[in-house]
Amino acid sequence: MIFPLYPQSSSGSTLKVHAVRFGPGQELLGSLQAFVEQLHLEAPFVITCVGSVTKATLRLANASTTNTNEVLHLSGRYEIVSLVGTLNPDAHLHISLSDSMGQTIGGHVLGDLEVFTTAEVVIGEAVNLRFSREMDERTGFPELVVQSDSESNRT
Repeated sequence: MIFPLYPQSSSGSTLKVHAVRFGPGQELLGSLQAFVEQLHLEAPFVITCVGSVTKATLRLANASTTNTNEVLHLSGRYEIVSLVGTLNPDAHLHISLSDSMGQTIGGHVLGDLEVFTTAEVVIGEAVNLRFSREMDERTGFPELVVQSDSESNRT
């Protein structure tokens, strides 16, 4: 079964691109959320990110609504090999990190992403769309809801 994120009658969206760099010691998730808030972005998402972190707190894939405590706290030097997701106020980001031996680990970002040297992030904005989250009884988690500007003006 397909669950459309926005009505199929929508004409889609244009793309606006923003680039930002965060420096040593900055917490990446909070910094991204502050950047999005400062620019009043309504439907932001991560296009790409390169950089490194010294800490990360991740929820692992086997978490469920009844077992949300599968959390990993990382400390050390890690390269960011992937960062993806949406950046609405209740951001939903997944990250893959590589350690000094090239071993990778990934999961749902909970926070504590402390930048080591740099984090260069390219953020896309789906113009004329708005991202929000609503509790989905099927998954037990707040899931993405996408509205066009015309729909959100009607509510």
